Amino acid sequence: MTLISLNIWDYLIVLPLIFLAGLIDSVAGGGGLISLPAYWGIGLPAHLALGTNKFSSCLGTSFSTLRYFKAGLIDLPVALLSAACALIGSHLGAKTVLYVSNDFLNYLLIILIPLIAFITLFNKKLGLEDNSQQLKIAYKLLWAALAGGIIGFYDGFFGPGTGTFLILIFAYFLRYSFDRANAITKVVNLASNIAALITFALAGKVFYPVAIPAACCGIAGNLIGARLVIQKGNLFIRRIFILALALLMLRIIWNLFF
Repeated sequence: MTLISLNIWDYLIVLPLIFLAGLIDSVAGGGGLISLPAYWGIGLPAHLALGTNKFSSCLGTSFSTLRYFKAGLIDLPVALLSAACALIGSHLGAKTVLYVSNDFLNYLLIILIPLIAFITLFNKKLGLEDNSQQLKIAYKLLWAALAGGIIGFYDGFFGPGTGTFLILIFAYFLRYSFDRANAITKVVNLASNIAALITFALAGKVFYPVAIPAACCGIAGNLIGARLVIQKGNLFIRRIFILALALLMLRIIWNLFF
């Protein structure tokens, strides 16, 4: 393992950012858009940053998932099927990226993200009410499998904004309110994150001197974010969701031009 020396200022920089990432991720997805650059910024090599990020995000997401479960926001059949398909899709995506350049996804997302933002802004009622009970269970399970498989593949292949895209699919196609869509997304994210974390940990790609305190900050951010979701409701999530889209757009532009 590469010798890494961090000082107190590195921790003072990274830990608040991981807290913020956990808070945003628990509300609308997209926390990795903050946490990964934070780890890179203190000098962690890419592979260690990815593994360390999975460690902190796994623990943080597990706590917010539990909070949403206790609040009764998770539709378990939909969540579990989508999570299972995400595991398969993520594995296939990770294998595919070894042979195919992901540059075209950067260009594709520059078109898709503004389109998603337009749909969200134009459809004022999107995610504000839960109308999922009007749909047949077979239809919901079909979309759960498709969402998990497709977005899981994207996560394994490319990654940024996975949670945000899942929230949109569950809100738009399955008519969940944003709080329920977000809660279901957390189950899917947790499953794929655990699988990735095991891989990184077995390969020795988790930098525990940062990962452990960062996980504590991520847990705090996730718990506060989950409480805000439960207390403030879907209009609050809608606003953070649009913020997450803006962060994702900036990340893609940075990838392309810098």
